[in-house]
Amino acid sequence: MRILILGGTVEARLLAGALAERNEFCVTLSLAGRTAQPLPQPVPVRIGGFGGATGLAHYLRNEGIDALIDVTHPYAGIISANAASAAEEAGILLLGLRRPPWSPVEGDDWIEVATIEDAVKALGEAPRRVFLALGRKEIQPFTAAPQHVYLVRSVDPVDPPLAVPHAIYITARGPFSEAGDHALLKRHRIDAVVAKNSGGEATYSKIAASRALHLPVVMLKRPELPEVASVETVEEVLAWLDHAIASSTERGV
Repeated sequence: MRILILGGTVEARLLAGALAERNEFCVTLSLAGRTAQPLPQPVPVRIGGFGGATGLAHYLRNEGIDALIDVTHPYAGIISANAASAAEEAGILLLGLRRPPWSPVEGDDWIEVATIEDAVKALGEAPRRVFLALGRKEIQPFTAAPQHVYLVRSVDPVDPPLAVPHAIYITARGPFSEAGDHALLKRHRIDAVVAKNSGGEATYSKIAASRALHLPVVMLKRPELPEVASVETVEEVLAWLDHAIASSTERGV
Protein backbone atom coordinates (compact mmCIF):
# COMPACT_ATOMS: atom_id res chain seq x y z
CA MET A 1 0.00 0.00 0.00
CA ARG A 2 1.54 3.28 -1.14
CA ILE A 3 1.04 6.05 1.41
CA LEU A 4 1.81 9.76 1.33
CA ILE A 5 2.00 11.49 4.72
CA LEU A 6 1.65 15.26 4.76
CA GLY A 7 3.82 16.01 7.76
CA GLY A 8 5.76 18.58 9.71
CA THR A 9 4.48 17.53 13.15
CA VAL A 10 5.60 15.22 15.94
CA GLU A 11 2.76 12.84 15.10
CA ALA A 12 3.82 12.65 11.44
CA ARG A 13 7.32 11.57 12.45
CA LEU A 14 5.96 8.97 14.88
CA LEU A 15 3.56 7.63 12.25
CA ALA A 16 6.32 7.41 9.67
CA GLY A 17 8.47 5.50 12.15
CA ALA A 18 5.68 3.03 12.90
CA LEU A 19 4.96 2.43 9.22
CA ALA A 20 8.63 2.12 8.30
CA GLU A 21 8.78 -1.10 10.32
CA ARG A 22 6.02 -2.76 8.29
CA ASN A 23 6.68 -4.31 4.88
CA GLU A 24 3.10 -3.95 3.67
CA PHE A 25 3.48 -0.17 3.40
CA CYS A 26 5.57 1.99 1.07
CA VAL A 27 5.67 5.42 2.68
CA THR A 28 6.76 8.90 1.59
CA LEU A 29 6.72 11.82 4.00
CA SER A 30 6.07 15.27 2.56
CA LEU A 31 7.44 18.36 4.31
CA ALA A 32 6.67 21.93 3.31
CA GLY A 33 10.31 22.96 3.63
CA ARG A 34 9.75 25.83 6.06
CA THR A 35 12.42 24.58 8.46
CA ALA A 36 16.01 24.97 7.31
CA GLN A 37 17.25 21.82 9.05
CA PRO A 38 14.38 19.35 9.55
CA LEU A 39 14.90 16.41 11.86
CA PRO A 40 16.01 13.09 10.29
CA GLN A 41 13.03 10.98 9.23
CA PRO A 42 12.64 7.18 9.13
CA VAL A 43 11.17 7.12 5.59
CA PRO A 44 11.92 8.82 2.25
CA VAL A 45 11.13 12.55 2.37
CA ARG A 46 9.77 14.91 -0.27
CA ILE A 47 10.34 18.61 0.46
CA GLY A 48 8.39 21.48 -1.07
CA GLY A 49 4.90 22.33 -2.27
CA PHE A 50 2.88 20.52 -4.92
CA GLY A 51 1.29 23.49 -6.68
CA GLY A 52 -2.05 23.54 -4.90
CA ALA A 53 -4.78 20.91 -4.94
CA THR A 54 -4.40 20.24 -8.68
CA GLY A 55 -0.66 19.67 -8.37
CA LEU A 56 -1.15 17.37 -5.40
CA ALA A 57 -3.80 15.35 -7.25
CA HIS A 58 -1.39 15.00 -10.19
CA TYR A 59 1.32 13.73 -7.83
CA LEU A 60 -1.04 11.24 -6.18
CA ARG A 61 -2.03 9.76 -9.54
CA ASN A 62 1.49 9.70 -10.99
CA GLU A 63 2.97 8.00 -7.91
CA GLY A 64 0.12 5.51 -7.57
CA ILE A 65 -0.65 6.64 -4.02
CA ASP A 66 -3.36 4.55 -2.33
CA ALA A 67 -3.89 6.61 0.82
CA LEU A 68 -3.17 10.21 1.80
CA ILE A 69 -2.68 10.89 5.52
CA ASP A 70 -2.91 14.55 6.52
CA VAL A 71 -0.81 14.98 9.66
CA THR A 72 -0.04 18.66 9.19
CA HIS A 73 -0.22 21.33 11.89
CA PRO A 74 -3.73 22.28 13.06
CA TYR A 75 -3.15 25.76 11.59
CA ALA A 76 -2.17 24.50 8.12
CA GLY A 77 -5.68 25.12 6.84
CA ILE A 78 -4.75 25.68 3.20
CA ILE A 79 -2.76 22.45 3.02
CA SER A 80 -5.61 20.47 4.61
CA ALA A 81 -8.11 21.98 2.17
CA ASN A 82 -5.84 21.08 -0.75
CA ALA A 83 -5.48 17.54 0.59
CA ALA A 84 -9.25 17.07 0.73
CA SER A 85 -9.72 18.34 -2.83
CA ALA A 86 -6.78 16.39 -4.23
CA ALA A 87 -7.79 13.09 -2.63
CA GLU A 88 -11.31 13.44 -4.03
CA GLU A 89 -10.00 14.32 -7.49
CA ALA A 90 -7.55 11.40 -7.47
CA GLY A 91 -10.14 9.02 -6.03
CA ILE A 92 -8.02 7.80 -3.13
CA LEU A 93 -8.43 7.30 0.59
CA LEU A 94 -7.88 10.30 2.88
CA LEU A 95 -7.52 10.42 6.65
CA GLY A 96 -6.72 13.39 8.85
CA LEU A 97 -4.86 13.08 12.14
CA ARG A 98 -6.09 16.04 14.16
CA ARG A 99 -4.84 16.40 17.69
CA PRO A 100 -7.45 17.76 20.12
CA PRO A 101 -7.14 21.45 21.01
CA TRP A 102 -6.26 22.59 24.51
CA SER A 103 -9.10 23.71 26.74
CA PRO A 104 -8.75 26.33 29.46
CA VAL A 105 -8.69 25.02 33.03
CA GLU A 106 -9.01 26.73 36.36
CA GLY A 107 -6.37 29.43 36.67
CA ASP A 108 -6.03 30.07 32.93
CA ASP A 109 -6.59 33.60 31.65
CA TRP A 110 -7.22 33.27 27.92
CA ILE A 111 -8.23 35.96 25.47
CA GLU A 112 -9.32 34.07 22.35
CA VAL A 113 -8.92 35.85 19.00
CA ALA A 114 -9.58 34.89 15.40
CA THR A 115 -6.55 36.42 13.63
CA ILE A 116 -3.00 37.57 14.27
CA GLU A 117 -4.16 41.16 13.74
CA ASP A 118 -6.74 40.65 16.48
CA ALA A 119 -3.97 39.37 18.74
CA VAL A 120 -1.99 42.57 18.16
CA LYS A 121 -5.03 44.64 19.18
CA ALA A 122 -5.69 42.46 22.23
CA LEU A 123 -2.31 43.42 23.68
CA GLY A 124 -3.57 47.00 24.09
CA GLU A 125 -1.82 50.33 23.81
CA ALA A 126 0.21 50.28 27.04
CA PRO A 127 3.75 48.88 26.63
CA ARG A 128 4.09 45.23 27.63
CA ARG A 129 6.70 42.50 27.60
CA VAL A 130 5.26 39.86 25.27
CA PHE A 131 6.30 36.29 24.50
CA LEU A 132 5.37 35.51 20.90
CA ALA A 133 4.96 31.73 20.75
CA LEU A 134 4.18 31.75 17.03
CA GLY A 135 5.88 30.71 13.80
CA ARG A 136 8.59 33.11 12.66
CA LYS A 137 6.63 33.85 9.48
CA GLU A 138 3.54 34.86 11.44
CA ILE A 139 4.92 37.64 13.61
CA GLN A 140 5.21 40.47 11.08
CA PRO A 141 1.84 42.05 12.06
CA PHE A 142 3.28 42.88 15.49
CA THR A 143 5.35 45.64 13.93
CA ALA A 144 2.10 47.62 14.11
CA ALA A 145 2.58 47.72 17.89
CA PRO A 146 6.22 48.78 18.36
CA GLN A 147 5.65 49.94 21.94
CA HIS A 148 5.96 46.38 23.26
CA VAL A 149 9.09 44.39 24.01
CA TYR A 150 8.89 41.07 22.17
CA LEU A 151 10.48 37.75 23.03
CA VAL A 152 10.42 35.46 19.98
CA ARG A 153 11.28 31.76 20.08
CA SER A 154 11.58 29.90 16.78
CA VAL A 155 13.27 26.85 15.28
CA ASP A 156 15.08 28.96 12.68
CA PRO A 157 16.41 32.52 13.05
CA VAL A 158 13.99 35.36 12.30
CA ASP A 159 15.38 37.02 9.18
CA PRO A 160 14.81 39.87 8.71
CA PRO A 161 14.16 40.72 12.34
CA LEU A 162 11.02 42.55 13.37
CA ALA A 163 11.08 46.27 12.62
CA VAL A 164 10.50 47.20 16.26
CA PRO A 165 12.81 48.91 18.78
CA HIS A 166 12.96 46.04 21.27
CA ALA A 167 12.93 42.35 20.33
CA ILE A 168 14.78 39.36 21.76
CA TYR A 169 15.26 36.20 19.69
CA ILE A 170 15.78 32.63 20.84
CA THR A 171 16.28 29.70 18.47
CA ALA A 172 15.15 26.41 19.99
CA ARG A 173 13.26 23.29 19.01
CA GLY A 174 10.64 21.67 21.26
CA PRO A 175 9.49 19.78 23.14
CA PHE A 176 9.93 22.19 26.04
CA SER A 177 9.44 21.67 29.78
CA GLU A 178 7.14 23.61 32.09
CA ALA A 179 10.04 24.35 34.40
CA GLY A 180 12.11 25.66 31.51
CA ASP A 181 9.32 27.88 30.19
CA HIS A 182 8.50 29.09 33.70
CA ALA A 183 12.11 30.18 34.11
CA LEU A 184 12.14 31.75 30.62
CA LEU A 185 9.05 33.85 31.27
CA LYS A 186 10.34 35.00 34.66
CA ARG A 187 13.82 35.79 33.37
CA HIS A 188 12.46 38.06 30.64
CA ARG A 189 9.78 39.55 32.92
CA ILE A 190 7.05 38.57 30.46
CA ASP A 191 3.57 39.87 31.29
CA ALA A 192 1.60 38.49 28.29
CA VAL A 193 1.86 35.48 25.99
CA VAL A 194 0.56 35.11 22.43
CA ALA A 195 0.08 31.52 21.30
CA LYS A 196 -1.76 29.21 18.93
CA ASN A 197 -4.00 26.44 20.26
CA SER A 198 -1.78 23.74 18.83
CA GLY A 199 -2.85 20.98 21.20
CA GLY A 200 -0.59 18.12 22.21
CA GLU A 201 2.10 17.95 24.87
CA ALA A 202 5.20 19.18 23.04
CA THR A 203 4.44 22.90 23.45
CA TYR A 204 1.89 22.93 26.28
CA SER A 205 4.62 23.94 28.74
CA LYS A 206 4.20 27.65 27.96
CA ILE A 207 0.48 27.43 28.73
CA ALA A 208 1.11 25.69 32.05
CA ALA A 209 3.87 28.16 32.92
CA SER A 210 1.61 31.11 32.07
CA ARG A 211 -1.05 29.70 34.39
CA ALA A 212 1.43 29.30 37.23
CA LEU A 213 2.64 32.90 36.77
CA HIS A 214 -0.92 34.28 36.39
CA LEU A 215 -0.15 35.65 32.92
CA PRO A 216 -2.81 36.33 30.29
CA VAL A 217 -2.57 34.28 27.11
CA VAL A 218 -3.84 35.73 23.85
CA MET A 219 -4.91 32.50 22.17
CA LEU A 220 -5.33 32.32 18.41
CA LYS A 221 -8.33 30.16 17.50
CA ARG A 222 -7.89 27.29 15.08
CA PRO A 223 -8.91 27.76 11.45
CA GLU A 224 -11.84 25.90 9.96
CA LEU A 225 -10.68 22.63 8.40
CA PRO A 226 -12.47 20.53 5.77
CA GLU A 227 -14.78 17.83 7.06
CA VAL A 228 -12.96 14.57 6.33
CA ALA A 229 -12.56 11.26 8.10
CA SER A 230 -10.22 11.95 11.00
CA VAL A 231 -8.72 10.47 14.15
CA GLU A 232 -6.73 11.87 17.06
CA THR A 233 -3.80 9.47 17.55
CA VAL A 234 -1.13 7.60 15.62
CA GLU A 235 -2.54 4.31 16.94
CA GLU A 236 -5.92 5.13 15.38
CA VAL A 237 -4.25 5.84 12.03
CA LEU A 238 -2.57 2.43 12.14
CA ALA A 239 -5.89 0.74 12.93
CA TRP A 240 -7.53 2.61 10.04
CA LEU A 241 -4.82 1.47 7.63
CA ASP A 242 -5.11 -2.14 8.83
CA HIS A 243 -8.84 -1.95 8.18
CA ALA A 244 -8.22 -0.50 4.71
CA ILE A 245 -5.84 -3.35 3.85
CA ALA A 246 -8.29 -5.93 5.15
CA SER A 247 -11.10 -4.39 3.08
CA SER A 248 -8.92 -4.44 -0.06
CA THR A 249 -8.04 -8.08 0.54
CA GLU A 250 -11.69 -9.03 0.93
CA ARG A 251 -12.50 -7.28 -2.36
CA GLY A 252 -9.55 -9.02 -4.04
CA VAL A 253 -7.85 -5.76 -4.88
